[in-house]
Amino acid sequence: MCEEVLDELSVLSAVFCGKDEFEVIEESAETGLVCRIHMLVQTDKKETPLSLTFHLPPGYPDAPPDVSISSSELSRRQCQELKEMVVNKARSLQARPVVHELVMWLQHNFSDLIATSDVLRSQNTADGEAEGLWTALLHLDHMRSKTKYIKLIEKWTAELRLTGRLFVGKPILILLQGERRSIKFFCTGVYPSPEDSES
Repeated sequence: MCEEVLDELSVLSAVFCGKDEFEVIEESAETGLVCRIHMLVQTDKKETPLSLTFHLPPGYPDAPPDVSISSSELSRRQCQELKEMVVNKARSLQARPVVHELVMWLQHNFSDLIATSDVLRSQNTADGEAEGLWTALLHLDHMRSKTKYIKLIEKWTAELRLTGRLFVGKPILILLQGERRSIKFFCTGVYPSPEDSES
Protein backbone atom coordinates (compact mmCIF):
# COMPACT_ATOMS: atom_id res chain seq x y z
CA MET A 1 0.00 0.00 0.00
CA CYS A 2 1.24 3.46 -0.83
CA GLU A 3 1.83 6.11 1.82
CA GLU A 4 -1.35 8.03 0.87
CA VAL A 5 -3.48 4.96 1.57
CA LEU A 6 -1.73 4.29 4.89
CA ASP A 7 -2.34 7.92 5.86
CA GLU A 8 -6.03 7.55 4.99
CA LEU A 9 -6.31 4.39 7.09
CA SER A 10 -4.67 6.23 9.97
CA VAL A 11 -7.22 9.06 9.65
CA LEU A 12 -10.11 6.59 9.51
CA SER A 13 -8.91 4.76 12.61
CA ALA A 14 -8.59 8.10 14.42
CA VAL A 15 -12.06 9.32 13.36
CA PHE A 16 -13.77 5.99 14.00
CA CYS A 17 -11.91 5.19 17.22
CA GLY A 18 -14.78 3.74 19.25
CA LYS A 19 -15.03 0.05 20.04
CA ASP A 20 -15.48 -1.93 16.79
CA GLU A 21 -16.07 1.23 14.72
CA PHE A 22 -13.14 0.62 12.37
CA GLU A 23 -11.32 -2.58 11.48
CA VAL A 24 -9.02 -3.83 8.77
CA ILE A 25 -10.42 -7.23 7.81
CA GLU A 26 -7.94 -8.36 5.18
CA GLU A 27 -4.73 -7.11 3.61
CA SER A 28 -2.75 -8.74 0.82
CA ALA A 29 -0.65 -7.63 -2.13
CA GLU A 30 -2.73 -9.74 -4.54
CA THR A 31 -6.28 -8.75 -3.53
CA GLY A 32 -5.73 -5.40 -1.81
CA LEU A 33 -7.21 -4.31 1.49
CA VAL A 34 -10.66 -4.74 3.03
CA CYS A 35 -11.77 -2.49 5.88
CA ARG A 36 -15.09 -2.08 7.68
CA ILE A 37 -16.62 0.96 9.34
CA HIS A 38 -19.58 0.70 11.72
CA MET A 39 -21.32 4.02 12.30
CA LEU A 40 -24.59 5.66 13.25
CA VAL A 41 -26.05 8.13 10.76
CA GLN A 42 -28.30 10.81 12.21
CA THR A 43 -31.50 11.75 10.39
CA ASP A 44 -34.33 14.01 11.48
CA LYS A 45 -36.24 11.07 12.90
CA LYS A 46 -33.63 8.66 14.28
CA GLU A 47 -30.13 7.22 14.17
CA THR A 48 -29.56 4.52 11.57
CA PRO A 49 -26.73 2.00 12.06
CA LEU A 50 -24.65 1.37 8.94
CA SER A 51 -21.88 -1.10 8.25
CA LEU A 52 -19.67 -0.03 5.33
CA THR A 53 -17.16 -2.48 3.91
CA PHE A 54 -14.58 -1.04 1.52
CA HIS A 55 -12.47 -3.25 -0.73
CA LEU A 56 -9.44 -1.26 -1.82
CA PRO A 57 -7.97 -3.06 -4.86
CA PRO A 58 -4.19 -3.24 -5.35
CA GLY A 59 -4.46 -0.30 -7.81
CA TYR A 60 -6.18 1.96 -5.23
CA PRO A 61 -6.28 5.01 -5.21
CA ASP A 62 -5.99 5.01 -9.04
CA ALA A 63 -8.82 2.44 -9.13
CA PRO A 64 -11.98 3.28 -7.14
CA PRO A 65 -12.87 1.16 -4.09
CA ASP A 66 -15.69 -1.36 -4.10
CA VAL A 67 -18.29 -0.82 -1.38
CA SER A 68 -20.75 -3.01 0.47
CA ILE A 69 -23.41 -1.51 2.76
CA SER A 70 -25.61 -3.25 5.30
CA SER A 71 -27.94 -2.06 8.04
CA SER A 72 -30.38 -3.61 10.48
CA GLU A 73 -32.74 -0.66 9.85
CA LEU A 74 -32.73 -0.66 6.03
CA SER A 75 -33.97 -3.17 3.48
CA ARG A 76 -31.52 -5.01 1.26
CA ARG A 77 -32.80 -3.02 -1.69
CA GLN A 78 -32.15 0.30 0.11
CA CYS A 79 -28.64 -0.89 1.01
CA GLN A 80 -28.03 -1.89 -2.62
CA GLU A 81 -29.27 1.48 -3.87
CA LEU A 82 -27.08 3.33 -1.33
CA LYS A 83 -24.13 1.21 -2.47
CA GLU A 84 -24.76 2.15 -6.11
CA MET A 85 -24.92 5.85 -5.19
CA VAL A 86 -21.67 5.65 -3.19
CA VAL A 87 -19.91 3.71 -5.98
CA ASN A 88 -21.08 6.27 -8.55
CA LYS A 89 -19.80 9.06 -6.30
CA ALA A 90 -16.43 7.27 -5.98
CA ARG A 91 -16.16 6.97 -9.76
CA SER A 92 -16.86 10.68 -10.16
CA LEU A 93 -13.95 11.66 -7.90
CA GLN A 94 -10.35 12.11 -9.03
CA ALA A 95 -7.89 9.31 -8.42
CA ARG A 96 -6.92 9.86 -4.79
CA PRO A 97 -7.74 8.22 -1.44
CA VAL A 98 -11.52 8.72 -1.19
CA VAL A 99 -12.83 6.40 1.55
CA HIS A 100 -13.00 9.11 4.23
CA GLU A 101 -14.56 11.54 1.74
CA LEU A 102 -17.18 8.94 0.74
CA VAL A 103 -18.07 8.22 4.38
CA MET A 104 -18.47 11.94 5.11
CA TRP A 105 -20.51 12.41 1.91
CA LEU A 106 -22.80 9.53 2.90
CA GLN A 107 -23.28 10.92 6.42
CA HIS A 108 -24.01 14.41 5.12
CA ASN A 109 -26.42 13.31 2.35
CA PHE A 110 -27.98 10.26 3.99
CA SER A 111 -31.50 11.70 4.40
CA ASP A 112 -31.60 12.85 0.76
CA LEU A 113 -30.19 9.55 -0.48
CA ILE A 114 -32.76 7.53 1.45
CA ALA A 115 -35.55 9.78 0.14
CA THR A 116 -34.25 9.23 -3.42
CA SER A 117 -34.06 5.50 -2.72
CA ASP A 118 -37.67 5.49 -1.47
CA VAL A 119 -38.84 7.32 -4.61
CA LEU A 120 -36.96 4.88 -6.84
CA ARG A 121 -38.35 1.95 -4.88
CA SER A 122 -41.94 3.20 -5.19
CA GLN A 123 -41.45 3.68 -8.95
CA ASN A 124 -39.91 0.22 -9.26
CA THR A 125 -42.72 -1.26 -7.17
CA ALA A 126 -45.31 0.32 -9.46
CA ASP A 127 -43.43 -1.02 -12.50
CA GLY A 128 -43.02 -4.40 -10.82
CA GLU A 129 -46.72 -4.63 -10.02
CA ALA A 130 -47.59 -3.83 -13.63
CA GLU A 131 -45.23 -6.51 -14.92
CA GLY A 132 -45.29 -8.75 -11.86
CA LEU A 133 -42.70 -9.09 -9.13
CA TRP A 134 -41.12 -12.53 -9.33
CA THR A 135 -39.26 -14.66 -6.86
CA ALA A 136 -37.02 -17.49 -8.05
CA LEU A 137 -35.06 -20.15 -6.22
CA LEU A 138 -32.19 -21.59 -8.26
CA HIS A 139 -30.32 -24.77 -7.37
CA LEU A 140 -26.66 -25.03 -8.44
CA ASP A 141 -24.93 -28.40 -8.68
CA HIS A 142 -21.45 -27.03 -7.98
CA MET A 143 -19.14 -24.04 -8.09
CA ARG A 144 -15.64 -24.55 -9.51
CA SER A 145 -14.29 -21.19 -8.36
CA LYS A 146 -16.38 -19.93 -5.48
CA THR A 147 -14.84 -16.44 -5.38
CA LYS A 148 -15.20 -15.81 -9.12
CA TYR A 149 -18.73 -17.20 -9.17
CA ILE A 150 -19.85 -15.03 -6.24
CA LYS A 151 -18.40 -11.90 -7.92
CA LEU A 152 -20.18 -12.83 -11.15
CA ILE A 153 -23.50 -13.33 -9.33
CA GLU A 154 -23.10 -10.00 -7.47
CA LYS A 155 -22.32 -8.23 -10.76
CA TRP A 156 -25.33 -9.70 -12.57
CA THR A 157 -27.78 -9.01 -9.73
CA ALA A 158 -26.57 -5.40 -9.52
CA GLU A 159 -26.82 -4.90 -13.29
CA LEU A 160 -30.30 -6.43 -13.41
CA ARG A 161 -31.48 -4.63 -10.24
CA LEU A 162 -32.34 -7.89 -8.52
CA THR A 163 -32.20 -8.55 -4.81
CA GLY A 164 -31.25 -11.93 -3.52
CA ARG A 165 -29.30 -14.23 -1.31
CA LEU A 166 -26.71 -16.90 -2.04
CA PHE A 167 -26.76 -19.94 0.22
CA VAL A 168 -23.47 -21.82 -0.03
CA GLY A 169 -23.48 -25.33 1.37
CA LYS A 170 -25.33 -28.47 0.42
CA PRO A 171 -27.38 -27.67 -1.61
CA ILE A 172 -26.12 -24.43 -3.21
CA LEU A 173 -29.10 -22.10 -3.68
CA ILE A 174 -29.66 -18.62 -5.11
CA LEU A 175 -32.83 -16.80 -4.05
CA LEU A 176 -33.74 -13.89 -6.37
CA GLN A 177 -36.48 -11.29 -6.38
CA GLY A 178 -37.21 -8.69 -9.04
CA GLU A 179 -38.80 -8.09 -12.40
CA ARG A 180 -39.78 -11.14 -14.41
CA ARG A 181 -37.63 -10.31 -17.42
CA SER A 182 -34.57 -9.62 -15.21
CA ILE A 183 -34.91 -12.99 -13.49
CA LYS A 184 -35.34 -14.73 -16.85
CA PHE A 185 -32.24 -12.97 -18.20
CA PHE A 186 -30.28 -13.92 -15.06
CA CYS A 187 -31.30 -17.56 -15.50
CA THR A 188 -30.24 -17.66 -19.13
CA GLY A 189 -26.94 -16.04 -18.16
CA VAL A 190 -26.21 -18.46 -15.32
CA TYR A 191 -26.89 -21.67 -17.22
CA PRO A 192 -24.39 -22.63 -18.51
CA SER A 193 -21.94 -20.52 -16.55
CA PRO A 194 -18.81 -19.12 -18.23
CA GLU A 195 -16.52 -20.93 -15.79
CA ASP A 196 -18.10 -24.32 -16.61
CA SER A 197 -17.27 -23.85 -20.29
CA GLU A 198 -13.58 -23.35 -19.42
CA SER A 199 -13.16 -26.90 -18.11
